[in-house]
Amino acid sequence: MQKGISEKEITKYRNNQTQVTTDFLAIEEPLEIKLIYGDAENRTTKSLSVTMRTPGNDEELAIGFLFTEGLIQHYHQIDKVAHGNRPFLGLVDENIIEVTLNPSLLLDLSKLERNFYTTSSCGVCGKSSIDAIRTVAAPESVKSKSALINSSFFTSLPHQLREAQEVFDRTGGLHAAALFNTNKEIVLLREDVGRHNALDKLIGAGMASKNVNWHEHVLLLSGRASFELIQKAAMAKIPIVCAVGAPSSLAVELAQEFSITLIGFLKEDRFNIYTHPEIIIADL
Repeated sequence: MQKGISEKEITKYRNNQTQVTTDFLAIEEPLEIKLIYGDAENRTTKSLSVTMRTPGNDEELAIGFLFTEGLIQHYHQIDKVAHGNRPFLGLVDENIIEVTLNPSLLLDLSKLERNFYTTSSCGVCGKSSIDAIRTVAAPESVKSKSALINSSFFTSLPHQLREAQEVFDRTGGLHAAALFNTNKEIVLLREDVGRHNALDKLIGAGMASKNVNWHEHVLLLSGRASFELIQKAAMAKIPIVCAVGAPSSLAVELAQEFSITLIGFLKEDRFNIYTHPEIIIADL
């Protein structure tokens, strides 16, 4: 069985008849992210976050989460990422991930505005201040440096994303975040029961690979564009964000300020441009 999927015996009801069959479900389990930091002689372990996620790519999820929350700026600031042990048992716990930071990194946890508890549905619902993002990502650093893009570039992306979603294809229950290059090829794709987790996994994977130039790519989200997802894109300096669903008002406000071109309701024949339409030209 593919990781992230479970089987469940169900009863189907069709045309006034019932049938016992097997269905595939997207797994949702808690992941505790622990941080190990401080100088080599005085290491501190802190439980930083609990998020409901689909198992798989947990290391990338933790890396992306730390980056998009402004706790790290570069992958080399991390010494190790691995699943932790259950207390007192010494057994590896797949629902605990420990990130060991380089002792040279000066970590200031006091700048964080909230306790980290996220859910698969809302992520950081309580964070609503754009000011917090300005401290770690300058708006002018996000603006696209690419040439003008034809509108037809975007309309084929949802179909490509759908074709590439392996777990969704079997369960119908996952969100996805995909990074496309200028040739409309998928560079990275990650799935998760939570929208914010899928994007953190993608950003973490890009950081770990060390060869992704975010300025040259387009991000596609399988659902709506929330404030938090635009915040994460701004942190990674992704200049173009597309969503198959609607953006929120605060997402549009943030994209406008950070010079992100935000597209919503992306379909095979149409889309809405909410911010910075100047880089997109209509096909002749």
